[in-house]
Amino acid sequence: MKTLAEIDEKIRNGSAVVYTAAEFKRLIREGAEVSAADVDVVTTGTCGVMSGTAAILSVPVAEPGTFERAERAWLNGVSCMPGPCPNERLGLLDLIVSGTAHAGAGYGGGHLFRDIVEGREIEVVVEAADRSIEVRVTLDDFAYARIFTTRSAYRNYTAYVNTQPTRVKTIFSVVGLAGPCREVSVSGCGEINPLENDPARLAIRDGTPVLLNGSIGIVTGEGTRSTPERPNLTVIADMAGMQPRYMGGFKTSAGPECITSLGVAIPVLDDRQVAGLRVLDEAVPLPVTDINTRAVLGEATYADVWQRPDREVTYHSEWCEECSACIVAAVCPTDAFSRETGIDRDRCLACTACLTACPNNALEAGEGSLRVRGRGVPITLRQSGRTLAEDLCRDLKEMVLDRRFTFIGGEVR
Repeated sequence: MKTLAEIDEKIRNGSAVVYTAAEFKRLIREGAEVSAADVDVVTTGTCGVMSGTAAILSVPVAEPGTFERAERAWLNGVSCMPGPCPNERLGLLDLIVSGTAHAGAGYGGGHLFRDIVEGREIEVVVEAADRSIEVRVTLDDFAYARIFTTRSAYRNYTAYVNTQPTRVKTIFSVVGLAGPCREVSVSGCGEINPLENDPARLAIRDGTPVLLNGSIGIVTGEGTRSTPERPNLTVIADMAGMQPRYMGGFKTSAGPECITSLGVAIPVLDDRQVAGLRVLDEAVPLPVTDINTRAVLGEATYADVWQRPDREVTYHSEWCEECSACIVAAVCPTDAFSRETGIDRDRCLACTACLTACPNNALEAGEGSLRVRGRGVPITLRQSGRTLAEDLCRDLKEMVLDRRFTFIGGEVR
């Protein structure tokens, strides 16, 4: 048995043994016998489309007394909810913005959140009872800007197929999910997910420090739709410390979605926690479900998603035949591709939507497949980024090793 105070002291004196989740899993696959005496902290993480993400913003828009209260408001065309405080005659707005609110098919709350964090100018439009106001602001102008999640870091997700012969518009597809059972869409980071490594929440409790999109935050409780078998979390963090590459918008056939990342450092106090940390993709179940009825059609594992297929997409410019209009650039759900500059790794989720879109096969990755009704169905969309999640784990490990993170009275700077 160890205590948090003992682990904190080891962090401060530079003797703590810290692994990322990927490094720890490598030890397990190599057959290492690891006990709580051998490791002090394991950093875990996940990154992907998380619909239950929103922001609370306090935005100055006019001099006090200019208007009584806002009736409606938009940021870059994205509809916001004024309130809950009316801020009567203050010229200041409190706004709640959903990550899935949108200004159009190609821009939504997730895009807006990234633009704010990147320091871009944001157009604010306010309608009051007797006037309209338009101003431009940046993150430095916000009196308060935090992102919160209503459900994030699901322990594991569900894979979706369409059993019907016609395409189905869904948030789990970029251009509509083709059927019958022609493609499968998946989500989740498998064995490195925080709750997959601490399913009983021995370490991840209310008040636990986390990295939300790279910014220090805390767990505030369980999320909506959380169950003992498939738990998830609610968290909150300041936008000022967030990193754009870990967040953003994701276009789907049913409207824009929001990319969110969560990193959690798990202190290893005893061998019960080591048992949880030993989980591998091969043991993490991934139910395959009909998008229309939500009936379970089969069972796969995250090894089918992350152990055999490539985790990155490669662009072969020499294979590009320069179509008059680049279909890949139009389809890419994160706007991460142009044929002139290739793949923007800070925006690419490696979702693989580009692979089926390109008529010349100029983009390449091992997509993988899942068994559905006795045959292999190709994975054509991954709505989680394992490489980005592993990068977040490394960031958090460096914070621990640099003594910028401790578990009692510590902070991430």
